[in-house]
Amino acid sequence: MRPHIDHVELTVSDLSRAERFYDALLPLLGFDLRHKGRGDFSDFDHTEIDYATADFSLGLVSPRPELAGEGVCRRKPGALHHLAFAADSREEVDRLFAQVRAIPGVRIRTPPRCYPEYTPDYYAFFFKDPDGIKLEVVHFDRRGWFGGSV
Repeated sequence: MRPHIDHVELTVSDLSRAERFYDALLPLLGFDLRHKGRGDFSDFDHTEIDYATADFSLGLVSPRPELAGEGVCRRKPGALHHLAFAADSREEVDRLFAQVRAIPGVRIRTPPRCYPEYTPDYYAFFFKDPDGIKLEVVHFDRRGWFGGSV
């Protein structure tokens, strides 16, 4: 089996606010909003918005009502630390940075720069969504770093 993530679901505090943010962000990252879906799952006490592609889906999930006031802590066991999206080039990272920083509600953590402590050519920027979920756009030669074995 080749390692491949099929989907990730993020629980957000305010589904409407998160939907506005991700509706602005995800088309920049290759998602087509025509493939966005919404479902109410009363048996599981949540509503979900799904942004689907042929390769990967990202879902936004409403919180359980009794947990709605809790904040994000990415260092808490079981939490998502951050989610990274791959760019095809450094130039694309720079272009996306200019577009992402204009999205209402975004909080830029670091502008694009090299992170040689990760790999010699690791180039990325980090930002947070309105809930404080840390996101990243990155470019590096993953195949070259792993000897073409990925």
